[in-house]
Amino acid sequence: MKKHGKKSVYISTSIIVLLLSIFIMTEIITHVTATKADTTEGIEIIKKAESADIKTIETKIAQIEAKESGEEDTRSPKEIFSSAVVMGDSIAEGFTEYDVLNASSVVSKIGVELDELDEQIDQVAKLNPQVIFLAYGMNDIIATQGDTKEFIKQYTDLLGKLEKKLPDTKIFVNSIFPVQKQEIEREPAFKDLEKYNEALSDLCDEKQLAYIDNTTLAADQYYEEDGVHFTPEFYPIWASHMAEVASL
Repeated sequence: MKKHGKKSVYISTSIIVLLLSIFIMTEIITHVTATKADTTEGIEIIKKAESADIKTIETKIAQIEAKESGEEDTRSPKEIFSSAVVMGDSIAEGFTEYDVLNASSVVSKIGVELDELDEQIDQVAKLNPQVIFLAYGMNDIIATQGDTKEFIKQYTDLLGKLEKKLPDTKIFVNSIFPVQKQEIEREPAFKDLEKYNEALSDLCDEKQLAYIDNTTLAADQYYEEDGVHFTPEFYPIWASHMAEVASL
């Protein structure tokens, strides 16, 4: 049985290498033909493609082999998110506050709303990540006071701006975390939180984006006294969940 498992790993990784190699060569041929590049230029293109893509291929193969063999992923959250960025508000800011992720993997601001993100978008564009995780909505529930249509309009605008600046970056959308009873009593707008998440999930279906449902992660023991923010222990759990969904 063990030999059969290894054989499956080798077959699957071989297929990935073959497909990626075909893709790389197709891109090279297209580029050289379109620009009528001379031999020297063609060789340089091939060298650059090989150096850039071999590392990516090797990393992907290692991840697949580890998963299929049941090996534990020993990478830290900082390593896992090295090519990703979490965009968000004060809740996302906990990733850097508690030193779970590097500052280069988090672009956040306390109290920020969806219609105030141009500066954050520019920051992320400079970082040019392979993956973006969006974590907004808590402040927007208060700002829009139950108007989910306005909320979705603003979220759609955000997605459009990101897709325009970073067309090759994969985008994942986090659900809005639940708040505890005392916060709902203080701010009744949070009674509609589930309705906002339903609208956000529908938007992701429409845009064919992955919606990350974090509801079950938000256990009572991880909440701060305010019933909104989370303790340091929560952030590695959240990071692990996002990484699993995105296959980082």
